[in-house]
Amino acid sequence: MSMYPVLLIDFGSTYTKVTAVDTKESVLLGTAVSYTTIETDINDGLKKALDALESKTGIKEYQEKYACSSAAGGLRMVAVGLVPSLTEKAARLACFGAGAKVIKSYAYGLTAADINEIEGIRPDILLLAGGTDGGNRKNIIQNAEMLADCLATFPIIYAGNRNAADVCLEILKYREVYLCENVMQAFDKLNINPVQEQIRDLFLKQIVHAKGLSKVDQLISGIMMPTPAAMLVAMELLATGIQAESGIGELLGVDLGGATTDIYSIAKGMPKKESVIYKGIPEPFAKRTVEGDIGMRYSVHGISEAVGVSQLAAMSGLSEEKIVAGVCYLSENPETLPVDAEMRILDEVLAQAAVRVALHRHVGTMEEVYTPIGLAYAQTGKDLTDVKNVILTGGALVHQANLDSLIKKILGGGEGHYLKPTTATVYQDRQYILAAMGLLAKHYPKTALTIMKKELNRYEFTK
Repeated sequence: MSMYPVLLIDFGSTYTKVTAVDTKESVLLGTAVSYTTIETDINDGLKKALDALESKTGIKEYQEKYACSSAAGGLRMVAVGLVPSLTEKAARLACFGAGAKVIKSYAYGLTAADINEIEGIRPDILLLAGGTDGGNRKNIIQNAEMLADCLATFPIIYAGNRNAADVCLEILKYREVYLCENVMQAFDKLNINPVQEQIRDLFLKQIVHAKGLSKVDQLISGIMMPTPAAMLVAMELLATGIQAESGIGELLGVDLGGATTDIYSIAKGMPKKESVIYKGIPEPFAKRTVEGDIGMRYSVHGISEAVGVSQLAAMSGLSEEKIVAGVCYLSENPETLPVDAEMRILDEVLAQAAVRVALHRHVGTMEEVYTPIGLAYAQTGKDLTDVKNVILTGGALVHQANLDSLIKKILGGGEGHYLKPTTATVYQDRQYILAAMGLLAKHYPKTALTIMKKELNRYEFTK
Protein backbone atom coordinates (compact mmCIF):
# COMPACT_ATOMS: atom_id res chain seq x y z
CA MET A 1 0.00 0.00 0.00
CA SER A 2 1.43 3.37 -1.03
CA MET A 3 2.04 6.11 1.53
CA TYR A 4 -0.14 9.25 1.70
CA PRO A 5 2.02 11.83 3.52
CA VAL A 6 0.44 15.01 4.94
CA LEU A 7 2.43 17.96 6.29
CA LEU A 8 1.17 19.97 9.28
CA ILE A 9 2.80 23.27 10.29
CA ASP A 10 2.41 25.24 13.52
CA PHE A 11 3.85 28.76 13.45
CA GLY A 12 4.29 29.40 17.17
CA SER A 13 5.29 32.66 18.83
CA THR A 14 8.70 31.14 19.67
CA TYR A 15 9.09 27.97 17.57
CA THR A 16 7.84 26.70 14.23
CA LYS A 17 6.90 23.02 14.48
CA VAL A 18 6.39 20.69 11.53
CA THR A 19 4.79 17.25 11.63
CA ALA A 20 4.53 14.57 8.94
CA VAL A 21 1.91 11.83 9.08
CA ASP A 22 0.83 8.99 6.83
CA THR A 23 -2.97 9.10 6.75
CA LYS A 24 -3.28 5.68 5.12
CA GLU A 25 -1.51 3.85 7.93
CA SER A 26 -2.41 6.39 10.67
CA VAL A 27 1.20 6.75 11.77
CA LEU A 28 3.45 9.63 12.76
CA LEU A 29 6.35 9.86 10.31
CA GLY A 30 8.38 12.53 12.08
CA THR A 31 8.53 15.97 13.67
CA ALA A 32 10.98 18.87 13.67
CA VAL A 33 11.28 22.30 15.31
CA SER A 34 13.02 25.57 14.44
CA TYR A 35 13.01 29.08 15.93
CA THR A 36 10.20 31.22 14.44
CA THR A 37 11.89 33.98 12.43
CA ILE A 38 9.07 36.49 12.72
CA GLU A 39 11.56 39.41 12.89
CA THR A 40 12.91 38.69 9.39
CA ASP A 41 11.08 36.29 7.09
CA ILE A 42 8.89 33.56 8.54
CA ASN A 43 9.97 31.30 5.68
CA ASP A 44 13.52 31.16 7.08
CA GLY A 45 12.48 29.31 10.23
CA LEU A 46 10.05 27.16 8.27
CA LYS A 47 12.75 26.09 5.80
CA LYS A 48 15.07 25.07 8.63
CA ALA A 49 12.32 23.01 10.22
CA LEU A 50 11.42 21.36 6.90
CA ASP A 51 15.07 20.55 6.17
CA ALA A 52 15.34 18.89 9.58
CA LEU A 53 12.12 16.96 8.96
CA GLU A 54 13.33 15.78 5.56
CA SER A 55 16.56 14.50 7.09
CA LYS A 56 14.48 12.39 9.49
CA THR A 57 11.81 11.10 7.09
CA GLY A 58 13.38 11.36 3.63
CA ILE A 59 10.10 12.82 2.35
CA LYS A 60 10.33 15.73 -0.10
CA GLU A 61 6.75 15.98 -1.35
CA TYR A 62 3.42 15.92 0.50
CA GLN A 63 -0.07 15.23 -0.76
CA GLU A 64 -1.64 17.86 1.50
CA LYS A 65 -0.22 20.69 3.63
CA TYR A 66 -2.02 22.61 6.39
CA ALA A 67 -0.93 25.20 8.95
CA CYS A 68 -2.04 27.00 12.07
CA SER A 69 -0.45 30.02 13.69
CA SER A 70 -0.03 31.98 16.89
CA ALA A 71 3.04 33.83 15.60
CA ALA A 72 3.52 37.56 16.20
CA GLY A 73 1.54 37.42 19.43
CA GLY A 74 -1.45 35.49 18.15
CA LEU A 75 -4.93 36.85 17.55
CA ARG A 76 -5.29 39.95 19.77
CA MET A 77 -8.82 40.87 20.75
CA VAL A 78 -10.74 43.38 22.85
CA ALA A 79 -14.11 42.32 24.30
CA VAL A 80 -16.83 44.81 25.25
CA GLY A 81 -19.86 43.65 27.24
CA LEU A 82 -22.46 44.89 29.69
CA VAL A 83 -22.29 43.14 33.08
CA PRO A 84 -18.83 41.66 33.87
CA SER A 85 -20.22 38.41 35.29
CA LEU A 86 -22.60 37.87 32.35
CA THR A 87 -22.22 39.25 28.82
CA GLU A 88 -18.58 40.32 29.30
CA LYS A 89 -17.71 36.81 30.52
CA ALA A 90 -19.67 35.28 27.63
CA ALA A 91 -17.70 37.46 25.20
CA ARG A 92 -14.38 36.41 26.73
CA LEU A 93 -15.32 32.70 26.57
CA ALA A 94 -16.23 33.11 22.90
CA CYS A 95 -12.87 34.75 22.14
CA PHE A 96 -10.86 32.17 24.07
CA GLY A 97 -12.64 29.26 22.40
CA ALA A 98 -11.85 30.69 18.98
CA GLY A 99 -8.14 30.81 19.77
CA ALA A 100 -7.89 34.51 20.55
CA LYS A 101 -5.92 36.32 23.22
CA VAL A 102 -8.10 38.87 25.00
CA ILE A 103 -5.87 41.86 25.65
CA LYS A 104 -8.53 43.86 27.46
CA SER A 105 -12.22 43.61 28.29
CA TYR A 106 -14.64 46.37 29.21
CA ALA A 107 -18.02 46.38 30.94
CA TYR A 108 -20.82 48.95 31.14
CA GLY A 109 -20.34 52.16 29.16
CA LEU A 110 -17.12 52.91 27.29
CA THR A 111 -15.47 56.19 28.30
CA ALA A 112 -13.21 58.53 26.35
CA ALA A 113 -10.28 57.10 28.31
CA ASP A 114 -11.33 53.57 27.28
CA ILE A 115 -11.38 54.59 23.62
CA ASN A 116 -7.91 56.11 23.95
CA GLU A 117 -6.71 52.86 25.48
CA ILE A 118 -8.26 50.81 22.65
CA GLU A 119 -6.56 53.09 20.12
CA GLY A 120 -3.26 52.29 21.82
CA ILE A 121 -3.94 48.54 21.88
CA ARG A 122 -4.90 48.44 18.17
CA PRO A 123 -6.58 45.02 18.45
CA ASP A 124 -6.91 42.65 15.52
CA ILE A 125 -10.65 42.33 16.25
CA LEU A 126 -13.09 43.93 18.70
CA LEU A 127 -16.11 41.99 19.95
CA LEU A 128 -19.07 44.20 20.84
CA ALA A 129 -21.61 42.43 23.05
CA GLY A 130 -24.13 43.42 25.69
CA GLY A 131 -27.69 42.75 26.72
CA THR A 132 -29.93 39.76 26.18
CA ASP A 133 -32.26 39.81 23.17
CA GLY A 134 -35.07 42.21 24.01
CA GLY A 135 -33.20 43.47 27.07
CA ASN A 136 -31.00 46.50 27.67
CA ARG A 137 -30.43 48.48 24.43
CA LYS A 138 -29.08 51.75 25.78
CA ASN A 139 -25.66 50.47 26.83
CA ILE A 140 -24.64 48.77 23.59
CA ILE A 141 -25.92 51.70 21.49
CA GLN A 142 -23.84 54.08 23.60
CA ASN A 143 -20.77 51.86 23.17
CA ALA A 144 -21.34 51.74 19.39
CA GLU A 145 -21.41 55.55 19.34
CA MET A 146 -18.12 55.69 21.22
CA LEU A 147 -16.49 53.14 18.89
CA ALA A 148 -17.67 55.01 15.81
CA ASP A 149 -15.23 57.80 16.68
CA CYS A 150 -12.31 55.52 17.52
CA LEU A 151 -9.27 56.42 15.41
CA ALA A 152 -7.82 52.90 15.29
CA THR A 153 -8.90 50.61 12.44
CA PHE A 154 -10.05 47.06 13.21
CA PRO A 155 -12.98 44.78 12.38
CA ILE A 156 -15.88 44.82 14.84
CA ILE A 157 -18.03 41.75 15.50
CA TYR A 158 -21.47 42.73 16.79
CA ALA A 159 -22.82 39.92 18.99
CA GLY A 160 -25.16 41.68 21.39
CA ASN A 161 -28.87 42.44 21.80
CA ARG A 162 -30.48 41.70 18.42
CA ASN A 163 -33.09 44.40 19.06
CA ALA A 164 -30.34 47.03 19.00
CA ALA A 165 -28.46 45.60 16.01
CA ASP A 166 -30.00 47.81 13.30
CA VAL A 167 -29.30 50.99 15.25
CA CYS A 168 -25.72 49.95 16.07
CA LEU A 169 -24.95 48.91 12.48
CA GLU A 170 -26.19 52.29 11.26
CA ILE A 171 -23.98 54.07 13.83
CA LEU A 172 -20.99 51.96 12.74
CA LYS A 173 -21.74 52.07 9.01
CA TYR A 174 -18.35 53.59 8.15
CA ARG A 175 -16.48 50.82 9.98
CA GLU A 176 -15.95 47.15 9.12
CA VAL A 177 -18.67 45.35 11.07
CA TYR A 178 -19.81 41.72 11.10
CA LEU A 179 -23.22 40.81 12.53
CA CYS A 180 -23.47 37.66 14.66
CA GLU A 181 -26.05 36.05 16.92
CA ASN A 182 -26.03 37.33 20.49
CA VAL A 183 -23.45 35.57 22.68
CA MET A 184 -26.10 35.50 25.41
CA GLN A 185 -29.57 35.52 23.86
CA ALA A 186 -31.24 34.73 27.18
CA PHE A 187 -30.13 35.19 30.77
CA ASP A 188 -27.42 32.70 31.81
CA LYS A 189 -27.53 30.93 28.41
CA LEU A 190 -24.33 30.93 26.34
CA ASN A 191 -24.42 31.04 22.55
CA ILE A 192 -20.76 31.30 21.59
CA ASN A 193 -20.40 29.04 18.53
CA PRO A 194 -21.54 31.62 15.91
CA VAL A 195 -19.08 34.20 17.28
CA GLN A 196 -16.27 31.66 17.32
CA GLU A 197 -16.90 30.77 13.67
CA GLN A 198 -16.87 34.46 12.73
CA ILE A 199 -13.60 35.05 14.59
CA ARG A 200 -11.97 32.09 12.83
CA ASP A 201 -13.26 33.30 9.46
CA LEU A 202 -11.79 36.75 10.06
CA PHE A 203 -8.52 35.15 11.12
CA LEU A 204 -8.30 33.29 7.83
CA LYS A 205 -9.36 36.19 5.61
CA GLN A 206 -7.52 39.08 7.18
CA ILE A 207 -5.33 38.48 10.19
CA VAL A 208 -3.07 35.95 8.47
CA HIS A 209 -2.15 38.61 5.92
CA ALA A 210 -1.65 41.28 8.58
CA LYS A 211 0.84 39.01 10.36
CA GLY A 212 2.88 38.46 7.20
CA LEU A 213 1.95 34.78 7.02
CA SER A 214 0.53 35.15 3.52
CA LYS A 215 4.13 34.65 2.34
CA VAL A 216 3.65 30.93 2.83
CA ASP A 217 0.30 30.69 1.00
CA GLN A 218 1.85 29.04 -2.05
CA LEU A 219 3.50 26.36 0.07
CA ILE A 220 0.44 25.16 1.97
CA SER A 221 -3.16 24.28 1.28
CA GLY A 222 -4.20 26.95 3.78
CA ILE A 223 -3.67 28.39 7.26
CA MET A 224 -6.83 26.98 8.73
CA MET A 225 -7.06 28.37 12.25
CA PRO A 226 -5.22 29.93 15.18
CA THR A 227 -3.01 27.42 16.99
CA PRO A 228 -5.07 27.51 20.23
CA ALA A 229 -8.21 26.67 18.25
CA ALA A 230 -6.39 23.66 16.76
CA MET A 231 -5.32 22.67 20.27
CA LEU A 232 -8.92 22.82 21.49
CA VAL A 233 -10.06 20.61 18.59
CA ALA A 234 -7.34 18.07 19.46
CA MET A 235 -8.20 18.08 23.18
CA GLU A 236 -11.90 17.57 22.51
CA LEU A 237 -11.23 14.77 20.02
CA LEU A 238 -8.87 13.05 22.47
CA ALA A 239 -11.43 13.28 25.26
CA THR A 240 -14.63 12.32 23.43
CA GLY A 241 -13.36 10.23 20.51
CA ILE A 242 -15.47 9.56 17.43
CA GLN A 243 -18.14 7.03 16.59
CA ALA A 244 -15.60 4.48 15.41
CA GLU A 245 -13.17 4.90 18.33
CA SER A 246 -13.53 6.05 21.93
CA GLY A 247 -11.52 8.84 23.52
CA ILE A 248 -9.76 8.75 26.89
CA GLY A 249 -12.49 10.62 28.79
CA GLU A 250 -12.75 14.05 30.40
CA LEU A 251 -9.42 15.87 30.59
CA LEU A 252 -7.54 18.95 31.68
CA GLY A 253 -4.91 20.30 29.28
CA VAL A 254 -2.03 22.64 30.15
CA ASP A 255 -0.10 24.43 27.39
CA LEU A 256 2.76 26.51 28.78
CA GLY A 257 4.24 28.67 26.05
CA GLY A 258 6.70 31.51 25.74
CA ALA A 259 4.02 34.23 25.56
CA THR A 260 0.92 32.73 27.20
CA THR A 261 -0.27 29.90 29.41
CA ASP A 262 -3.37 28.22 28.01
CA ILE A 263 -5.58 25.88 30.02
CA TYR A 264 -8.15 23.57 28.44
CA SER A 265 -10.88 21.58 30.15
CA ILE A 266 -13.00 19.10 28.25
CA ALA A 267 -15.52 18.29 30.97
CA LYS A 268 -19.06 19.12 32.09
CA GLY A 269 -17.95 20.41 35.49
CA MET A 270 -21.42 20.99 36.94
CA PRO A 271 -22.24 20.44 40.65
CA LYS A 272 -22.29 16.80 41.73
CA LYS A 273 -24.41 17.22 44.86
CA GLU A 274 -27.88 18.65 45.34
CA SER A 275 -26.58 20.75 48.24
CA VAL A 276 -24.33 22.73 45.88
CA ILE A 277 -25.76 25.87 44.23
CA TYR A 278 -24.31 26.93 40.87
CA LYS A 279 -23.55 30.65 40.46
CA GLY A 280 -23.09 32.46 37.15
CA ILE A 281 -23.05 31.29 33.54
CA PRO A 282 -22.69 27.52 32.98
CA GLU A 283 -19.41 27.14 31.13
CA PRO A 284 -18.93 25.25 27.83
CA PHE A 285 -17.97 21.57 27.80
CA ALA A 286 -14.86 22.45 25.77
CA LYS A 287 -13.36 25.48 27.53
CA ARG A 288 -10.11 27.34 27.01
CA THR A 289 -8.64 30.16 29.03
CA VAL A 290 -5.49 32.04 28.14
CA GLU A 291 -3.28 33.95 30.53
CA GLY A 292 -1.66 36.56 28.32
CA ASP A 293 0.44 37.88 31.18
CA ILE A 294 2.05 34.55 32.01
CA GLY A 295 4.60 32.81 29.78
CA MET A 296 8.07 31.33 30.04
CA ARG A 297 9.84 33.93 27.90
CA TYR A 298 7.98 36.92 26.43
CA SER A 299 5.68 37.13 29.48
CA VAL A 300 8.05 35.80 32.13
CA HIS A 301 7.81 39.02 34.15
CA GLY A 302 4.14 38.21 34.61
CA ILE A 303 5.03 35.04 36.51
CA SER A 304 7.26 36.86 38.98
CA GLU A 305 4.63 39.59 39.41
CA ALA A 306 1.82 37.08 40.03
CA VAL A 307 3.79 34.88 42.46
CA GLY A 308 6.38 37.24 43.87
CA VAL A 309 10.16 37.17 43.68
CA SER A 310 10.49 36.05 47.30
CA GLN A 311 8.23 33.04 46.68
CA LEU A 312 10.21 32.04 43.57
CA ALA A 313 13.40 32.32 45.61
CA ALA A 314 11.93 30.10 48.34
CA MET A 315 10.81 27.52 45.77
CA SER A 316 14.15 27.41 43.97
CA GLY A 317 16.74 28.00 46.68
CA LEU A 318 18.20 30.79 44.52
CA SER A 319 18.70 34.33 45.82
CA GLU A 320 16.17 37.01 44.98
CA GLU A 321 18.89 38.84 43.04
CA LYS A 322 19.45 35.78 40.84
CA ILE A 323 15.70 35.40 40.31
CA VAL A 324 15.37 39.02 39.15
CA ALA A 325 18.44 38.78 36.91
CA GLY A 326 17.30 35.47 35.43
CA VAL A 327 13.79 36.69 34.69
CA CYS A 328 15.16 39.81 32.96
CA TYR A 329 17.58 37.73 30.89
CA LEU A 330 14.86 35.31 29.73
CA SER A 331 12.56 38.17 28.79
CA GLU A 332 15.26 39.84 26.71
CA ASN A 333 16.52 36.55 25.18
CA PRO A 334 13.38 34.48 24.48
CA GLU A 335 15.26 31.88 22.43
CA THR A 336 17.29 30.87 25.53
CA LEU A 337 17.30 27.21 26.55
CA PRO A 338 18.39 26.26 30.10
CA VAL A 339 21.99 25.02 29.82
CA ASP A 340 23.34 25.26 33.37
CA ALA A 341 22.03 24.03 36.72
CA GLU A 342 20.78 27.39 38.00
CA MET A 343 18.90 28.17 34.79
CA ARG A 344 17.29 24.73 34.82
CA ILE A 345 16.16 25.24 38.42
CA LEU A 346 14.77 28.68 37.55
CA ASP A 347 12.91 27.26 34.54
CA GLU A 348 11.41 24.51 36.71
CA VAL A 349 10.03 26.85 39.37
CA LEU A 350 8.80 29.37 36.81
CA ALA A 351 6.88 26.56 35.08
CA GLN A 352 5.40 25.32 38.36
CA ALA A 353 4.36 28.84 39.37
CA ALA A 354 2.88 29.65 35.97
CA VAL A 355 0.82 26.47 35.88
CA ARG A 356 -0.50 26.96 39.41
CA VAL A 357 -1.60 30.55 38.77
CA ALA A 358 -3.19 29.74 35.40
CA LEU A 359 -5.05 26.73 36.81
CA HIS A 360 -6.46 28.75 39.68
CA ARG A 361 -7.82 31.23 37.15
CA HIS A 362 -9.36 28.44 35.03
CA VAL A 363 -10.98 25.99 37.44
CA GLY A 364 -14.11 26.61 39.45
CA THR A 365 -14.23 27.51 43.11
CA MET A 366 -16.42 26.45 46.02
CA GLU A 367 -17.48 28.67 48.90
CA GLU A 368 -19.68 28.28 51.93
CA VAL A 369 -22.93 30.27 51.94
CA TYR A 370 -25.50 30.62 54.68
CA THR A 371 -29.13 30.28 53.69
CA PRO A 372 -32.39 30.42 55.69
CA ILE A 373 -32.28 26.62 55.92
CA GLY A 374 -28.65 26.43 57.00
CA LEU A 375 -25.18 26.02 55.54
CA ALA A 376 -24.90 25.35 51.79
CA TYR A 377 -22.18 25.54 49.13
CA ALA A 378 -21.94 27.73 46.04
CA GLN A 379 -19.93 26.68 43.00
CA THR A 380 -18.63 29.18 40.47
CA GLY A 381 -17.10 27.81 37.26
CA LYS A 382 -16.23 24.18 36.55
CA ASP A 383 -15.79 21.43 39.10
CA LEU A 384 -12.85 19.41 37.71
CA THR A 385 -12.16 17.34 40.82
CA ASP A 386 -13.24 14.10 39.12
CA VAL A 387 -11.27 14.64 35.90
CA LYS A 388 -8.81 11.75 35.60
CA ASN A 389 -6.60 12.80 32.66
CA VAL A 390 -4.07 15.66 32.47
CA ILE A 391 -2.35 16.58 29.19
CA LEU A 392 0.90 18.57 29.30
CA THR A 393 2.39 20.40 26.33
CA GLY A 394 4.87 23.22 25.81
CA GLY A 395 8.65 22.93 26.12
CA ALA A 396 8.88 23.75 29.80
CA LEU A 397 6.39 20.99 30.64
CA VAL A 398 7.57 18.40 28.17
CA HIS A 399 11.17 18.69 29.41
CA GLN A 400 10.35 19.29 33.09
CA ALA A 401 12.88 17.34 35.14
CA ASN A 402 10.97 17.57 38.42
CA LEU A 403 7.63 16.41 37.01
CA ASP A 404 6.26 15.12 40.32
CA SER A 405 6.50 18.61 41.86
CA LEU A 406 4.76 20.10 38.85
CA ILE A 407 1.91 17.59 38.99
CA LYS A 408 1.40 18.31 42.68
CA LYS A 409 0.80 21.93 41.68
CA ILE A 410 -1.85 20.78 39.19
CA LEU A 411 -3.72 18.45 41.52
CA GLY A 412 -6.02 19.78 44.20
CA GLY A 413 -4.66 18.27 47.39
CA GLY A 414 -4.85 20.76 50.24
CA GLU A 415 -6.53 23.45 48.13
CA GLY A 416 -10.22 22.62 48.47
CA HIS A 417 -11.30 26.11 47.46
CA TYR A 418 -10.07 25.42 43.91
CA LEU A 419 -11.88 22.58 42.13
CA LYS A 420 -8.82 20.98 40.53
CA PRO A 421 -8.38 17.26 39.73
CA THR A 422 -7.49 15.20 42.79
CA THR A 423 -5.86 12.25 41.00
CA ALA A 424 -4.84 11.91 37.38
CA THR A 425 -3.07 9.97 34.66
CA VAL A 426 -0.62 12.38 33.02
CA TYR A 427 0.18 12.48 29.29
CA GLN A 428 3.09 14.50 27.87
CA ASP A 429 3.11 15.84 24.32
CA ARG A 430 6.83 15.21 23.92
CA GLN A 431 6.78 15.53 20.13
CA TYR A 432 4.58 18.66 20.04
CA ILE A 433 1.88 17.01 17.94
CA LEU A 434 -1.33 18.27 19.56
CA ALA A 435 -1.84 21.38 17.41
CA ALA A 436 -0.95 19.32 14.33
CA MET A 437 -3.53 16.70 15.29
CA GLY A 438 -6.15 19.43 15.70
CA LEU A 439 -5.41 20.52 12.13
CA LEU A 440 -5.45 16.93 10.89
CA ALA A 441 -8.76 16.24 12.64
CA LYS A 442 -10.57 18.59 10.26
CA HIS A 443 -10.02 16.06 7.46
CA TYR A 444 -8.80 12.85 9.13
CA PRO A 445 -10.26 12.63 12.67
CA LYS A 446 -9.70 8.89 13.11
CA THR A 447 -6.06 9.19 12.07
CA ALA A 448 -5.55 12.12 14.45
CA LEU A 449 -7.13 10.25 17.37
CA THR A 450 -5.16 7.07 16.69
CA ILE A 451 -1.85 8.96 16.56
CA MET A 452 -2.56 10.91 19.77
CA LYS A 453 -3.48 7.81 21.74
CA LYS A 454 -0.33 6.08 20.52
CA GLU A 455 2.22 8.91 20.67
CA LEU A 456 1.39 10.89 23.81
CA ASN A 457 3.82 9.79 26.50
CA ARG A 458 1.99 8.38 29.54
CA TYR A 459 3.54 9.32 32.86
CA GLU A 460 2.51 7.38 35.94
CA PHE A 461 2.39 9.75 38.86
CA THR A 462 2.52 8.40 42.41
CA LYS A 463 1.72 10.59 45.40
